[in-house]
Amino acid sequence: MHPIAGWARNRVHYAWIAIAVTFVVMLVTAGTRATPSVMMVPLERSFGWSRTTISLALAINLALFGLMGPFAAAAMQRFGMRRTVISALAILAAGVALSSRMNAAWQMVLIWGVLVGAATGATSMTLGAAVVNRWFTQHRGLAMGILTASSATGQLLFLPLMAWVVEHQSWRSIVLLVAFSAAIVLPIVALLLPEQPASIGLHRFGESADAPADPAHALANPIAIAFAALAKAVKLGDFWLLFFTFFICGASTNGYIGTHFIAMCGDYGLPAVRGAGMLAAMGVCDLFGTTLSGWLSDRFDNRVLLFWYYGLRGLALIFLPFAFGYQYLGLPIFGLFYGLDWVATVPPTVRITTDVFGSRDAPVVFGWVVAGHQLGAAFAALGAGMLRSTLGTYTAATMISGGLCVIGALLILRVNRPRYAPAMAAG
Repeated sequence: MHPIAGWARNRVHYAWIAIAVTFVVMLVTAGTRATPSVMMVPLERSFGWSRTTISLALAINLALFGLMGPFAAAAMQRFGMRRTVISALAILAAGVALSSRMNAAWQMVLIWGVLVGAATGATSMTLGAAVVNRWFTQHRGLAMGILTASSATGQLLFLPLMAWVVEHQSWRSIVLLVAFSAAIVLPIVALLLPEQPASIGLHRFGESADAPADPAHALANPIAIAFAALAKAVKLGDFWLLFFTFFICGASTNGYIGTHFIAMCGDYGLPAVRGAGMLAAMGVCDLFGTTLSGWLSDRFDNRVLLFWYYGLRGLALIFLPFAFGYQYLGLPIFGLFYGLDWVATVPPTVRITTDVFGSRDAPVVFGWVVAGHQLGAAFAALGAGMLRSTLGTYTAATMISGGLCVIGALLILRVNRPRYAPAMAAG
C-alpha cells in the first residue's frame, strides 16, 4: 500500500488527497493561463505589437487548450494519468521559461500559443473530470466543484503578485516565476497521485467493499479512443447542446474577461494592479460560488442551475460598460455577480455529461465539450481584440458576450432530461 494511503486509512479516504494534489496542479495551470492578461500591455509597450497580434497568440492558446482535452483524457487511459500529467507539466515549465527569451511575435505564437496551450490542456478541467470519475461514486459534484474552484484560487494567488512584478520589475520576471511554480508541482504529482484507487488497494469513495474492480482500459491509440468517443457522442443532441453552451461559457469567461479585463480597465484609466485586484476579488467570489455549485449539482436539476448561471452572467456582462461609470459601487457589483458564477457552470456540466455518457466515457466526452469551451474562448479572445483595435472600445464585445450568455441560458433547458438520472440518485 502507498505510505500516505496507509497513514490516511483511518483518517480520510485517499480520494480527498488525490483531489488536493489535483487542485494544486489545476491551481498552477490557472495561474499560468492568467499570465497573458497581465503581460498584454507590457508586451505592447516593449515590442510595439498590436493587440490583435497578441490576441492571435492567445486565441491559438485557448483553442489548443480545449482541443487537447479529449486526447489528454484518452492518453490518461492509454499511458496512465500520472505519466500524462508529469509530461504536460514538464513541457509547461520548459515552455514558459523559454518565453523569457522571446523578442519576436512568432515566438509568442509558438510558445504561448502552441506549447503552453497544448500542455495546459492536460492539466485542467479534463484532468479534474478524470480524477473525479476514477476516485468517486458519491459527492462527485462537490469534488468537481472544489477542483474547479482552483482556477479562482490561482487567480487570487497569482494575479496581484504578477501585476506588482510587472510594475516593479518586468514581464520576463513573471514568466520565470510561473515556470518555477510548474516545476515544483512535478514531484508532488509523482509522489502523491496514484493511478486509481485499485493501485493502492482501495475502492472509490462511496463505493461498497464488494464492488467489482473497474475493467481494464484497452491499450488503444489515444487518438482512436478520442475519436471513437466523439463518434458515439455526436449522435446525441445532448452532446451538441452541451458543446454549444460550453462554447458560450468559454466566450464569456477566460476568452473575454480573463484575457481582456485588465486591458479594458486601462482604457478607463485604471492601473493594472487595480484591474488584477478586481480579477482576484472575482476569484474569491468564484471560489465560494463554484464550490457551492458542486454541492448544489449533487442535489438539484443541473439544467435549472445552468439556466440561472448563464442568465445571471449575461446580465452582469451587459451591466459591465455602465459599471465603469459608477465611481465606487459599479465594478464591485459586477465583480460579485459575475465572480460567483464564473466557472460555476463546470460541476453541473460534468454531472450531466457523466449521467448521459457513463463514468467510463465521460472524461473523454467531456474533453470534447471542453474543446467547445475553448473554441469559444479563442473566438472571444481574438474577436474582442479585433473589435477593440477597430472601434477603440470593448463595449460592443461586452454586449455580444452578454447576449450569448442569455442564449445559452435558454439552450441548456433543452437538454433531454429523461436521458439522465436525477441528481439525487447518485449523490
